[in-house]
Amino acid sequence: MNTKIVSTSLLTLFSLCGISTNCPSVCTCIGNQTDCSDLNQLASMDSILNQLPYNTTFLTLSTNNFPAVEPGTFSNLSSLLHLDLSRNILSTLHPSSFSQLNKLDFLDLSENLLVELPVNLFSELRSLTELVLRDNRLKELNPGQFKGLMELKRLDLSSNSLCCLPMYLLDGLQNLVWLSLVGNKLRTLQRTSLEPATDLQHILLEGNPWNCSCKLIPLKHWLEWTLYRGGHVDSVNCSSPTNLYGKDLRNIPMEMFRHCYPLYLETRSSSFAEGHPVTAGSPGDCIRQRYRPVSVRRAAATVVVAGVVCGVVCVLMVVTATYGCIYAMLAAHEQQQLMHGNSQQQQPLIVVKEPEQDEKEDLVATIAKEEEALECAEWMAFPPEVSV
Repeated sequence: MNTKIVSTSLLTLFSLCGISTNCPSVCTCIGNQTDCSDLNQLASMDSILNQLPYNTTFLTLSTNNFPAVEPGTFSNLSSLLHLDLSRNILSTLHPSSFSQLNKLDFLDLSENLLVELPVNLFSELRSLTELVLRDNRLKELNPGQFKGLMELKRLDLSSNSLCCLPMYLLDGLQNLVWLSLVGNKLRTLQRTSLEPATDLQHILLEGNPWNCSCKLIPLKHWLEWTLYRGGHVDSVNCSSPTNLYGKDLRNIPMEMFRHCYPLYLETRSSSFAEGHPVTAGSPGDCIRQRYRPVSVRRAAATVVVAGVVCGVVCVLMVVTATYGCIYAMLAAHEQQQLMHGNSQQQQPLIVVKEPEQDEKEDLVATIAKEEEALECAEWMAFPPEVSV
């Protein structure tokens, strides 16, 4: 009897507090996960939420034709971690639509009819790590739209009608690693709009009508820097000018922008960007300077190496010139000696002397004796008496 009284008291208390321990009949509940998607009957969001278990952490309300989210709708679901409101017809959201959801980690608002978002819509979602706004009708975003989302890692803004990205939109999102801007109407994008997201490794920019003019050179350098750090950037195909139509900005050589150098240098030295004046020493200027990555071409190590190489080359040039001068002097000296020697008469190494008169007589006598001896030899060989 006492047990029944206690149970009845608890149920009465839960009902007074607006908390239910039962799963709505139109939903599917498994543990702390509740799926109320694709309902075949007309049911209001409030009627479903009033029946949800108080400890629900995963809630899916997709494909239900909900037109709006009223203020404080989810205030009784403070334990909610995952909220899916995709594939509805949401066109109106209030600044406090997601109040009290301090633990929310994932929010999906994709495939709705959102044209604009309240400035402080996400201000209380301190734990949010992934936000999906894909396939809406967003035309512009407020610079402080994502202020306070310090834990945000993935942001999907693809398939909207964004024609520009505010300069300070990503300020404070140092943990953002993935960003999609695919399928918007972006023609240009300031490098300073992306630099605050220092951990950004994946950026998707395909499907925009990029105008690859001189104003896009800073973005090209930033994309090259991201790729150098090991990041991922998809194709950035140019729609204009005509000579660059269909070409990927990442692969266009800088020689194609040679005519832009004077304008580019003037733009870099100017303190104005996107029509927003930035005075020296202003917070915005400090933020941009803080997050601007150092160019590899200006790195201190590169300068030192270049200086050493230039020094070695200069030393080799000096040594080569000195050697050439010495060699030329020696060759000239040797040539001079050769010319001086040819001008003097050289004495013959062997002098043939004519024989004197006595030597001539002795030579004649010797020859005569040799002839007599030869005749005697012949007579002895053939004596007269033997001769016929």
